[in-house]
Amino acid sequence: MKRPSLRAVFLFGVSCLFAVVLATPASAHDSLKKSTPAANAVVSGLDEIELEFSAHVSFPVVVLHDATGRRFESGTPRVTDSTVTEAVAGPLPPGGYTIAWRVVSSDGHPIQGEIPFVVRSSSVASAGGTAPAATPAAGADRPDQATGTPGWIWAAVVTVAVLGAAAVLVARGRRPSTATGNSEDRPSGHENGEGE
Repeated sequence: MKRPSLRAVFLFGVSCLFAVVLATPASAHDSLKKSTPAANAVVSGLDEIELEFSAHVSFPVVVLHDATGRRFESGTPRVTDSTVTEAVAGPLPPGGYTIAWRVVSSDGHPIQGEIPFVVRSSSVASAGGTAPAATPAAGADRPDQATGTPGWIWAAVVTVAVLGAAAVLVARGRRPSTATGNSEDRPSGHENGEGE
């Protein structure tokens, strides 16, 4: 009777381990693929912010602000498939800006990031002729993302918990068998009058 329970505990532990290992790759969060404007871009103006993600996202929040904290977004963000768009309120004065965004990824976890860019003055645009193409700085494609606890930590916690539960069940299963095997529980020959 003890072997089936030990076998069941073992099979349960192996099943949980496989479930965690197979589920870990699927728990990767969506990410920002590209943005308009790009990170660290220099632009002459901006009418609309466009954020393209690796999968469909929901509950978008997009804030456009300058270095003093003054906000320039207009209305509420719109989601179309995997793209979020936000209108910009009026022409932007020259200077540095940051797009702060937060969405809920397709796996239900929130992700967020910031995209800095610069609006150059119109005098530079008229003196220089055509605007040079904006190039993102190194690492600009990787926005800050609040991804929560990494999957490997959860896998380790579940594995330790399953192994701990299995050890407790195995230890409980062995105690009664060792207690019945003690010589103190069996009558000795001296108590029965034998062996004299």
